[in-house]
Amino acid sequence: MSKSIQPRECSIADALDLVGERWTLLAVRELSHGVRRFDQIVRNTGASRDILTARLRKLEAAGAVRREQYNEHPPRYEYHLTPAGQELGDVLLTLMKWGDRHLNSDDPPLKWQHSCGETLEPKLICAHCGEPARKGVHSPTGRGALPAG
Repeated sequence: MSKSIQPRECSIADALDLVGERWTLLAVRELSHGVRRFDQIVRNTGASRDILTARLRKLEAAGAVRREQYNEHPPRYEYHLTPAGQELGDVLLTLMKWGDRHLNSDDPPLKWQHSCGETLEPKLICAHCGEPARKGVHSPTGRGALPAG
């Protein structure tokens, strides 16, 4: 007798349902860089028009992107990140840091200069103690925590 598989409930899985696909994150990257027009996003990401349309609609439905019409005839829209979409920029910076370290260690293709004048080095820390987020033991709690064993 086999038990049905019950996957762990997790906000990572929920977030990946929205953004866990290349073209979605690359569209967010472009919007984070100030690219607003559909044709420019297509060009800069390499996504096909139909895939990009679907991804932008999904982001809009989730409240991460909003559309603003800039031309009536024909109707044309610009895309803007909402505050929720802007928070994805932190995810992209962390992902870029990982890619620079593990995939492009000899020559990272892009660097960001922080307003302090130095090259941006993103770092995840615990908001309570200030220690790096990876340091120490992590213990899952909440409805997604599964019993040990």
